[in-house]
Amino acid sequence: MELQPSHSMKLTVARLLPIVPPTIAIAAALLVGAGLIAIAGVSPVKAYSVLFSEALANYYGLANTLTKMAPLLLTSLGVLVALKAGQFNIGGEGQIYMGGLGSALIGLYVHGLPGFIHIPLALLGGFLLGALWGLIPGYLKAVQGVNEVITTLLLNYIAQNLISYLVSDKGPMIERGAPSPFSPTIDPTAQLPILLPQTQTHAGILVGLLATVVLWFVFAQTPWGYQIEAVGQNPIAARYAGISVHRTIMAVMALAGGLAGLAGAGEVMGLKYRLFENFSPGYGFDAIAIAFLSRGNLAGVALISLFFGALRSGANVMQRSAGVPVTVVYAIQGLTVLFIAISLVLERRITLKRQQSTVSS
Repeated sequence: MELQPSHSMKLTVARLLPIVPPTIAIAAALLVGAGLIAIAGVSPVKAYSVLFSEALANYYGLANTLTKMAPLLLTSLGVLVALKAGQFNIGGEGQIYMGGLGSALIGLYVHGLPGFIHIPLALLGGFLLGALWGLIPGYLKAVQGVNEVITTLLLNYIAQNLISYLVSDKGPMIERGAPSPFSPTIDPTAQLPILLPQTQTHAGILVGLLATVVLWFVFAQTPWGYQIEAVGQNPIAARYAGISVHRTIMAVMALAGGLAGLAGAGEVMGLKYRLFENFSPGYGFDAIAIAFLSRGNLAGVALISLFFGALRSGANVMQRSAGVPVTVVYAIQGLTVLFIAISLVLERRITLKRQQSTVSS
């Protein structure tokens, strides 16, 4: 007698299936990375032990991981939200810079407010400027049909150079006599509180986790979340269903920019306390990889952001303790993206073959 899988087993398999490709991609990247480490003459076991023990099991290492996870998580959420509406937000880096600018303006030029008002106001400033930077390509895509990949990518450079000018020698926000391009310190009432004593881990990580929960509720429980996914899956059908595709695209791109803007605000308000030139080390580009690896799963975004934060946190320690160059960590990140891209292509081909076989039969 042939045993048939139960309904609960099928549900379990269906829920676990989306995490299989990113898990395989990460494992494959770590395996290839182990080969690179071995070529460098270092034990891969020792190198990875140092990397993850220092990044996750050590108090200060974990604190550093969480500090780096905060902007990765918020920016990745922005990329993911846009993806759910069928839009490719490549502009997270520029939106981070604009969010940092928005929070710095409130922190520098608005005075006399208590912290419980000043902090939310500065966060709002970061969100709004980031949202504006996301709305521009959203409007151009929805109304003019301009490809959002091009516009978001170009806006990255505009935002980065704008910040560079503002804190340059001739810029209006430079601190006079500063040895490098940065603004004066923001008011203490606009600075995010430190969560772990004697570390740089600030409340920005709580903002990211709260945003994750809110977005889960939006997509799972609200009509607007359904509208976003409907536009992403089939904009023509969504339009026939009475959904305004143009408004949805613009709103989603603004929300995506606002989330990345919060990441920039957190860097200024919780870590730097100033607006620096080039204050983001590329979080916006890492966020693209994280969003694709998550396969649209919000919990997956949080976990993979933690993983990427651990890689960034443990890289320098691994170099000092095991003699492995930091570039190996960047190679692991790139290989992870490569393997997930390969898995997506293979999955697409398998799906097409199944559809063709179904039609022919």
